[in-house]
Amino acid sequence: MASTDSIYSCAPLKITLVYSPAPRVLREWVLTLPGTMTVAQALAACRIFQDFPELQMGNLQLGIWGRKSSLNHLLHDLDRIEIYRPLRVEPKVARRERFNRQGAKSAGLFATKRPGAKSGY
Repeated sequence: MASTDSIYSCAPLKITLVYSPAPRVLREWVLTLPGTMTVAQALAACRIFQDFPELQMGNLQLGIWGRKSSLNHLLHDLDRIEIYRPLRVEPKVARRERFNRQGAKSAGLFATKRPGAKSGY
């Protein structure tokens, strides 16, 4: 009798690969891959490096369903590989600059209030 591991390793994998090369631009590939594969093998099968050669230059930041991963991670069926681009501005700095630009009266949870309402409600 075959073990359950060998049954699952032969089944094809349905993998989604997602990359955003620029803000508000999203590229998505749905791949059907044979058997057991790593993230690196899935990237090679997708041919993403032909469309985006800049990804080969640096250290890729990868995740599977939002959790950091590496190129040698073994994939499971219905995994979603995400390729992250570096941040241009640290989120804390961006928030602080946005607050300074908007001012204290027009930013935050209580920026819009009903006429005659108490402060903070």
